[in-house]
Amino acid sequence: MKTFEIQNVKDTRSGFGVGLHELGKTNPKVLGLCADLTGSLKMDAFQKDFPTRFFQAGVAEANMMGVAAGLTIGGYIPYTGTFANFSTGRVYDQIRQSIAYSNKNVKICASHAGITLGEDGATHQILEDLGLMKMLPNMVVINPCDFNQTKAATIAISKHLGPVYLRFGRPAVPNFTPENQHFEIGKAIVLNEGADVSIFATGHLVWKAIEAGHILAEKGIHAEIINIHTIKPLDDNAVLNSVRKTRCVVTAEEHQMNGGLGDSIFQLLARNLPTPGEMVAVNDSFGESGTPDELMIKYGLDTSNIVEKVLKVLARKV
Repeated sequence: MKTFEIQNVKDTRSGFGVGLHELGKTNPKVLGLCADLTGSLKMDAFQKDFPTRFFQAGVAEANMMGVAAGLTIGGYIPYTGTFANFSTGRVYDQIRQSIAYSNKNVKICASHAGITLGEDGATHQILEDLGLMKMLPNMVVINPCDFNQTKAATIAISKHLGPVYLRFGRPAVPNFTPENQHFEIGKAIVLNEGADVSIFATGHLVWKAIEAGHILAEKGIHAEIINIHTIKPLDDNAVLNSVRKTRCVVTAEEHQMNGGLGDSIFQLLARNLPTPGEMVAVNDSFGESGTPDELMIKYGLDTSNIVEKVLKVLARKV
């Protein structure tokens, strides 16, 4: 099992903030819009250095999406910022009608996703956002795994013409991907090669999958671990090539089982290569208040759960 060096421990929302600020220096068409959460979204530096390109929408997320759609008509590239719950569920109609349907060049940037929002509880946590956004035609959906990858993704999506949903979070997580990496939308990354089982992980669960890979290696199980940072478009070739080799699958995500990464992968496999599989995800439940670590354990999103699901699917492997 390959070893990955942790450079530091950082929250992914800070990667977004740094990436947006760098874009501000190089691309005068990039704009920032925020719904009264500038500090939480780490948009402070962009606001300070580019005040004429920053718009504070207040607690009016639906209006912010409409304004962002309108700004694209002038050739601008608006980046909207608020919590994932308010970036999707609260404004779904505006995104569908004004952004996705018209294929507007809006970058919907969503922090505090999943249950790792923690103590704020179920009303602020969202576990349905990937499904909501991937179902919209024209929408690209990205869920990077650490600070460096979030920064790279933030910069890369400015070059994509069309709407993008970029998801990140509040908790500090291991930062282990290359500092100045090239981020390619829709291109999965094989982190570790193996022949026994394919583990497809996204977001915060990528590092958990790496930890699980080390535990499995001690048991003589060689896991192929793949970072699916782009939920849509899914890297079909990467998934199918891996599964043709391993013949069994575990998916891992901080999201509902319904509608997330696992849903996309098993649809692909059902159509092309029916394969035994297990999902590490939240099983049809809302979240609750608690520390991020406590909630990840309670809802079955920890390293041990990935190991457990691998052992379970290996027992079904033909």
